[in-house]
Amino acid sequence: MGNWLVVLATGLFAFVLKLSGHLVPERWLASARLQRVNALVPIALLSALVVAEGLVIKTHVVIDHRLAGLAAAVVALVLRAPFPVVVIAAAVTSALVVHFH
Repeated sequence: MGNWLVVLATGLFAFVLKLSGHLVPERWLASARLQRVNALVPIALLSALVVAEGLVIKTHVVIDHRLAGLAAAVVALVLRAPFPVVVIAAAVTSALVVHFH
């Protein structure tokens, strides 16, 4: 029963959160400051996810093949490569480091 209670509470919380978004006055959302902050939130979240997945295992910072793949992806991005090329470069680099390590 405990698991279902958590699932139902989480669902209810998500519904209330989404509903509250519709109740926010339009003039609040039109604020220039809020628009600037809102544009930066996805970048910050994605950056945190990349660092967490690329350098951390459980609670330890680990430098391994993932960092090499991340570095290859950064280089590809700086060179303005298309996204599929960035992903493939990161995967191939990571695989090569694992293979030759």
